[in-house]
Amino acid sequence: MNRRRLIAGAVACSVSSSLGRVFAMSEKERNMTVPPEEGQHERTFMQWPVNRSIHPEKAFLKLLQQTIADIANTIAEFEPVTLLAAKEDHKRARTMISDSVELWDIPTDDLWCRDSGPLFARKSDGSLAISHLQFNGWGEKQVHKHDALIAAHIAKRLDIPLIPSGLYGEAGGVEHDGHGLLMAHESSWVNENRNPGLSRDEIEKRLLTSYGAERMIWAPGVWGEDITDYHIDSLARFTGPGRVLINLPDNPDLKDAFHLAALETYDILVAANIDVEGIPEPAHRRVKSLEFVASYANYYVCNGGVIAAQFGDKQSDQIARKALELHYPGREIVTLNVDALGEVGGGIHCATQQMPA
Repeated sequence: MNRRRLIAGAVACSVSSSLGRVFAMSEKERNMTVPPEEGQHERTFMQWPVNRSIHPEKAFLKLLQQTIADIANTIAEFEPVTLLAAKEDHKRARTMISDSVELWDIPTDDLWCRDSGPLFARKSDGSLAISHLQFNGWGEKQVHKHDALIAAHIAKRLDIPLIPSGLYGEAGGVEHDGHGLLMAHESSWVNENRNPGLSRDEIEKRLLTSYGAERMIWAPGVWGEDITDYHIDSLARFTGPGRVLINLPDNPDLKDAFHLAALETYDILVAANIDVEGIPEPAHRRVKSLEFVASYANYYVCNGGVIAAQFGDKQSDQIARKALELHYPGREIVTLNVDALGEVGGGIHCATQQMPA
C-alpha cells in the first residue's frame, strides 16, 4: 500500500493571494462540481521532481525523472501534457520528454501532482475554477516550499478563480465518482496534522461542497504508518457511478495494518451497496522491499486510454489489465514499469492531475 517514508525537515507554507484570485465565497457562489476523472480532458498536469533534500541520491533522482518523462510521453500520445518545472530545470527535462510535452515555468519540489496540483471544478455557469485543497506536505512531513504554491500559480496563469475549501489535504486522499459520491480514509483527513480541531462531520461537509457531491463513505484507514496516512487512491478507485475497483492482498497478513485496513474498506463499501470488484496485489514483483507500493488501482484515465502499472508478475499483471479493459471499454490499456514511483510510495495516478475539457 502507500508507505512512502517520512522525510524530516518539512517547511510550512501558505498560499499568497497575489498568486491567484482567491475568493471567500457564499455557498451559492461556491456551487461547483468536480467532473468524473474519466470525462474528457483538456490536458494532464505533471510535476518535475528536483529537490535533493527529498531525493538525495542523484542516480535515483535521475531514474525518478525518467519515469515521470516516460509517463508524460505516454499520456501525450492521447492528450496534451503540461509538465511543471522551474525554468532552470527545463533544459534537463527536455532531454527526456518528447516535443509534444509542454513545459511551464512553475517551480516544483517533488512529483506528486495529484496532491499538490490543482483540483479543477466546473461552476454552474460552465466555467472552470480550482477547488482548492491546500497542500501542506502531508501534514508537514516533507518540504513543500514550491509544491504548496502550485495550484495558485496555475490559477494565475489560467486566470481562473482559486476557491479555498477551508481544508488541508490532498486529492489523492479522496475518491469521487463525479456523480455525487465520495470515499476516503479518515486517517488522511480527520488528523491533527492536516485539520486540527475539525470534526469528521465538518470535514465531510467541506469536502462535499468542494467536490459538489452529496454523499460520502468513510473507512478508518491507517494513521501515522506512511507519509500520506493511507491515501484511498492507492487502494480503491471509482470507475463509474457507484462502481469501485479495489486492489486487495491475495494472502492477507493479519499483522499488517494496511492489509487489515484494506479488507475493512472493502467490507464498508460492500455494506454501502457499492459494486466492488477486487484485483489481487502481485505475488511476485521486481522490487521486493516491504516499503514498495504495488498498486494496480493507482492508474490514470486519459482521453481514449488508461495508463497503468505492471510489476513483473505475469498472472496478476494480466488480471489487472483485463479488469481495466472491462471497466473502461473502448480505451487502450497501456502498462508501464514505474517501479521507481513504487519505491517512493506512489504510482501513476499520484503523479498526474487532469484538467477537464
